Amino acid sequence: MTGTDIQFYLAIILRRMPYVVGILLTTIALSIVVALIMPRVYRSTAKILVEAPRIPVDMVKPTVPASSLDQLLIAQQQITTRTNLIEVAKVLELYRGEKVLPPSDDIVKDMRSRLVFDQQPLGLGAAAIFSVAFDAETPELAARGANKLASLILLTNQRQRTGRASDTLEFFDADVTRLNSELNTAEAELLKFKTEMRSSLPESLDFRRQQQTSLQLRLTSLEREAADLLTRRSVLVDTFTATGQTTVGAIAPKQQVLADLNKALADQLAIFSETSPNIVALRTRITSLQGEASPSTDPKSNRMANIGPRSGIELQLADIDKRLQSIETERTKITNEIELITRSIDATPATETSLNSLERNKANIQTQYNAAMARRAEASLGEQVETHSDGGRFTLLEEATPPESPLKPKRRLIVAFGAAAGFGLSVALVALLEFFNRTIRRPKELAYLLQSQPLAVIPYISGPQDLRGGRFRRGVESVVSALPFR
Repeated sequence: MTGTDIQFYLAIILRRMPYVVGILLTTIALSIVVALIMPRVYRSTAKILVEAPRIPVDMVKPTVPASSLDQLLIAQQQITTRTNLIEVAKVLELYRGEKVLPPSDDIVKDMRSRLVFDQQPLGLGAAAIFSVAFDAETPELAARGANKLASLILLTNQRQRTGRASDTLEFFDADVTRLNSELNTAEAELLKFKTEMRSSLPESLDFRRQQQTSLQLRLTSLEREAADLLTRRSVLVDTFTATGQTTVGAIAPKQQVLADLNKALADQLAIFSETSPNIVALRTRITSLQGEASPSTDPKSNRMANIGPRSGIELQLADIDKRLQSIETERTKITNEIELITRSIDATPATETSLNSLERNKANIQTQYNAAMARRAEASLGEQVETHSDGGRFTLLEEATPPESPLKPKRRLIVAFGAAAGFGLSVALVALLEFFNRTIRRPKELAYLLQSQPLAVIPYISGPQDLRGGRFRRGVESVVSALPFR
């Protein structure tokens, strides 16, 4: 850009100076009026300190394991609810001077626009500073609003922590009560089952097997004793027969067979069980022969009893028969006991399966009960910590005070912005006017129009009508013409 161009543009600005000055003064005046008309807004701030837990976390697990930011967000959401905001507006009497109370929605929107929350971490563990600010028309109202909001945050946080701790403890109390009832029921079922199935419990299986073996040995011993007695009786009868008494001797062969069968039975019992077909067959034959050869049923033996005074052999036979009868009774009793023991041994696997199921159920409930008791202890300790405010808590660090200067409007900034806007608008207007002005005012414009370079250019010669611009314009033009841009 040459000096001639600069002089040309300065001349344009000087020619349009009234427009520039007029627009600039107008915008500055309007901005001053706006700055004076706009209502003042004061902001007061209260600071809240979030302290780290007094008791280490590794010693007592906190009931409310939320970070300071989470706690602030929770408290902020709780106090900015519709009900709380309307209640705060009523307490502060924000709309006392208005004839008609605004609608609830407008009150909520206005209250939310007045609130400002901020967080400033301190870098000291979990400690942080929360600031809550309130905007109002007067300094005193702004301070009251900020302090009211700060007290609501403190109260809400305390209620939240103690309430959550109480709810946690109540939950685990109910859980412990439920598990205790289930545990008592499981123990009662286990006791009832053991009482009903005491004969087939697995812990007595070895004892019952030993008892079964002992009874079987006793039964074998009785069989052998019965066989010996029958043999002895047969010998006595044979001896008596040899002395000339044929009535008694007639039963000797049957007694011998009976003795042999009893001896064979005793030998078989040492090998086979009571349910063996061989044992059953031998017992059937022995029972049949005993019925035929019994002295109480045989007519010939009865004739022996009717032969005057009883002899020594009759007494011996009577003792043997009495012992045989006693052995038979004991053998029947032992056989029944062995059968019961065998049945209980056979039922032991099923009893053990059911018993394991009941004990496993009881063990599971016991484990849950122990875990619930431990958690309830932690919850109880956590409730005590929260009740005494030994966990992370909010404390009021600095109360809000009435501010000395308003937050807005920034009057100087508004006036400066108005001046800048006026200057820009005036420059835009000058540029627009010059854009639509098609008058040829420079040699280069004439050369551009003619498409050739003119030989000479005659400058504008001022006439009498140009003297009406006044001394100011002539002085400015003289200064511009004196500038060293030629």
